[in-house]
Amino acid sequence: MNWNFNAAAGRRLLSVLWLAMWVVTCGFASAAGTNDYFGIHVLDEQTGRGVPLVELETVHHVKFVTDSAGWIAINELGWSGQSVFFHIRSHGYEFPKDGFGNAGKALKVLAGAREPIRVKRRNVAERLYRITGEGIYRDSVLLREKTPLAEPLSSGRVAGQDSAFAVPYRGRLHWFWGDTSRLSYPLGHFWMAGAVSDLPGAGGLDPSKGVNLRYFTDANGFSRPMCRLGVERGLIWSDGFATVIDDAGRERLVCHYAHMESLEKMLGHGLAVYDDARQEFTKIDSLDLKELWRWPGQAHPVRKREGEVDYLVAGEVFPVIRVPAQWKHWTNLASYESWSCLVDGPSEAESVVDRDADGKPRWRWRRGVGAVDSTVESKLIASGRMSRNEASFSPVDVESGKPVRLHRGSVNWNPHRKRWIVIAVETGGTSMLGEVWYGEASEPTGPWRKVRKIVTHDRYSFYNPVHHAEFDEAGGRWIYFEGTYVNTFSGNPDTTARYDYNQVMYRLDLDDPSLQGVRE
Repeated sequence: MNWNFNAAAGRRLLSVLWLAMWVVTCGFASAAGTNDYFGIHVLDEQTGRGVPLVELETVHHVKFVTDSAGWIAINELGWSGQSVFFHIRSHGYEFPKDGFGNAGKALKVLAGAREPIRVKRRNVAERLYRITGEGIYRDSVLLREKTPLAEPLSSGRVAGQDSAFAVPYRGRLHWFWGDTSRLSYPLGHFWMAGAVSDLPGAGGLDPSKGVNLRYFTDANGFSRPMCRLGVERGLIWSDGFATVIDDAGRERLVCHYAHMESLEKMLGHGLAVYDDARQEFTKIDSLDLKELWRWPGQAHPVRKREGEVDYLVAGEVFPVIRVPAQWKHWTNLASYESWSCLVDGPSEAESVVDRDADGKPRWRWRRGVGAVDSTVESKLIASGRMSRNEASFSPVDVESGKPVRLHRGSVNWNPHRKRWIVIAVETGGTSMLGEVWYGEASEPTGPWRKVRKIVTHDRYSFYNPVHHAEFDEAGGRWIYFEGTYVNTFSGNPDTTARYDYNQVMYRLDLDDPSLQGVRE
């Protein structure tokens, strides 16, 4: 055998050997990576679907939280082959307790093994997935399970987002959020974030699987402000996102904005319109703070046709303001009307209920007066000027008969029920802003008589819920709604990793027998 070879041939041979070793090593690493993780899959015993936001905690307080597919991936060096007990808990779901009151299960931790755990759902609505933030399908990816999202780990480099709005505009769903946090610094941006997604049936995901968000981003790939509006200091909180038709017949995407110094102090407010070329909102006009009643905070306007006119109707929960859905009216304060049953008076404290010949409150759309919403109603009831039976926005719990004060939410027409439906959060309850309610009425202005609790979060807030009617399925039988999951206002010092300060999606079956009581 001839062992003589030149230097070039030697280098080629060494390169081939190194390449072969690298391929083998990567193959072993890949196989090891697959087998390193012990997978726990938490399933809804009713549907068989993975349940997100389920916490598993060991006896020595190591905590894990299921991802959006219900998976937990565990790779703890000292646990291999051992039986480990996990306490199991989740908002609106439960696991059987043993004789000592422990709701949990001991599992043998083996690399590469998969263990299912089934939990019983107590909430009427079913929790589906997290929409925003980092690591939405983190554990699924580690376990090499299939995921529905184009970006299953992170989109827009967003760590957290507050309060969602979604508006169909020019063939796509346009999404907007409030304050947005990032991984790279404790402060994010505070001038509304934005993204687009394709509508179901037009390239978008089945809403039961998720939402593929494509964020508007800056040069670093982080979500960029959509409503800076020339503001040098303070925050911009926008709401009332809707589309109107201008004089040329074009569809325009518009919103109301509030310029905030803090959570309590507003510096100003006004109207803005989306600039398609710049892909951001620009200011139309600043408005007098005395005119703030025309734009209820966190409003989700919906369309309602009256005769030959398409109106936008809106409110913090129930619609109490309306304006024709045309640019010339939307920008004209004189075109706005409020839902009221009051005689004109110098102040709310001295206001008198306008009654007809039979003594019943005369509810109607009015101009130049403030709206009578649930807050005003509660004062009228407390002062004896109105009974609860005469109120439009003061429903009671269908189970207990107790009054329920709804805080924020959305109202939409539902073709399945052939009624207007509300999804809203309660101001009090067992967890501050953590309980979601469902109700029905023949008109968006009510009267709303009965509501049913459909979601409970234990000592955790879930505020500003919104029903996405664009996602309705089976003619409106199945509806989808989301809200902001956060410990703020809850009094709970603990936060849920990755989920806190993010949007979580739920699904509700309107044929669920437990909702029968709200149907008058």
